This record gives sequence, C-alpha cells and structure tokens, in this order.
Amino acid sequence: MSIKSRWLINVAMVVLSWLTLPLMSSRSLKRFLPATVLILIVEMIHARFGKKKKWWAFYQKTDSILFNEFPFQIGPFFVTSLWLLKWTYGNLKNFLLANVVNNAFFAFGVTEIGQRIKWYKLVKFNRFEFFLYFYQKAFLLYFFQYLFEKRRSLTLPKGKMKG
Repeated sequence: MSIKSRWLINVAMVVLSWLTLPLMSSRSLKRFLPATVLILIVEMIHARFGKKKKWWAFYQKTDSILFNEFPFQIGPFFVTSLWLLKWTYGNLKNFLLANVVNNAFFAFGVTEIGQRIKWYKLVKFNRFEFFLYFYQKAFLLYFFQYLFEKRRSLTLPKGKMKG
C-alpha cells in the first residue's frame, strides 16, 4: 500500500469517526468523555509496549504521527468507546456483549483486510490474542466510568444523575 493510500485511509478513519460525535448530546459527551480519555491513554501506553514487543507490525515503517496506531486510537477506538458507553452503560452484560462484537469485528474482520492490503500484520499475536488485547480494555473502561459516576453521584444533588 502506498504512503498516499495509507494517509487517505488514516484521515478517513479519523474524520468519519469524529463526524458521528455531533449526533451525541453534549450532556452524554461530557458524561462519558473522562473515562474515554483515560482508556485512550491506557491504549496509547499499551500500544507502545505492543510495538516494542512486536505484537504487530506496519508494512511501511514511518515515524510520522499520522501513521500506524495513532489514527486508529484517536479515531475509531476513541469514538467507539464513547458510543458504547452511551448506548450500554448501566447494563454490564450489554456493554460486554457490544464490546465482544466490536472487538471481534476489528480483530478478525479489519485485521484480515489490513493484512490483505498490506497495511499491518499480526506478528507475535494471533487474531484471538489481538481480540483479547482490546477486549480486556472494556472492563477497565467500564470501571473508569463507574468511578466517575460514583464521584459524580457524591457531588451532584439527587435527581441530576441522568445523562
């Protein structure tokens, strides 16, 4: 895949993800943003570790921030985390099920396409391990949101929790 093609895919991935955010109420965005930013930071740290351990590799090596993991992290990963919290927070079973579907789609479907078009490949991970790499963050995201909700319930008067 050419650098230009990768650049276009990365820009499209970020822009298309972020274009969905105006559909979310500002109240929901404000409510779920802190936990989502925290899980984004965790993912960025985790991805640096994974890159050093060669869990995956990108076909065309570049140090530019516009390539590799970063566009996925600030695009689909970040925005999907917000939407999954909005749609399912408060029902752990639904949250975990939605994350299974989302993470399986990425780990199996997107990875298959990524390898076919020579975008990235799994090296020391198989697809199931890659799925688990993302899925385990769902528990942490839910826990972060739980902590923010608990803190919020202690500071807001009763009846102001909905969002």
